[in-house]
Amino acid sequence: MDDFLIRKANIEDTPLILNCIKGIAEYEKLSHQVEATIASLETSLFTQEDAHVLLGFENGVNVGFALYFYNYSTFKGRKGLYLEDLFLFPEYRSKGYGKSFFKELIHIAKSENCGRMEWVCLDWNQPAIDFYHSLGAKSLDDWTIFRIDESTLKQL
Repeated sequence: MDDFLIRKANIEDTPLILNCIKGIAEYEKLSHQVEATIASLETSLFTQEDAHVLLGFENGVNVGFALYFYNYSTFKGRKGLYLEDLFLFPEYRSKGYGKSFFKELIHIAKSENCGRMEWVCLDWNQPAIDFYHSLGAKSLDDWTIFRIDESTLKQL
């Protein structure tokens, strides 16, 4: 593995974070849905601390990120780590960096006494699904995700 480093993001990294967000949106064919700006990310990530970001670097070049926050399990009676996004730019995939991100996230989950770690994956993203299964993750096929978007929130 090349000179690879994972570290927590700071406010000066916000342009890198936004670039990663745009990268994952492009990969998922959802670029038209990106509303995040440097200002909104600075506020939500570093002022309000709504979520946390890990950045990965190969030889000093940003190769991707992981964005996570904590949820809560009533059944477990404690918090869990929810991985919102894990993204590596295409030229940095298959180098073990995704696994390194997961090891770091698992370390965080254990040190924070989380009862579990969860995330979602698009059903067409077979490379990601295969990767998650290789880590021992299990898909929860009997669950359905629901969402109320911003326009519906305003109507209700």
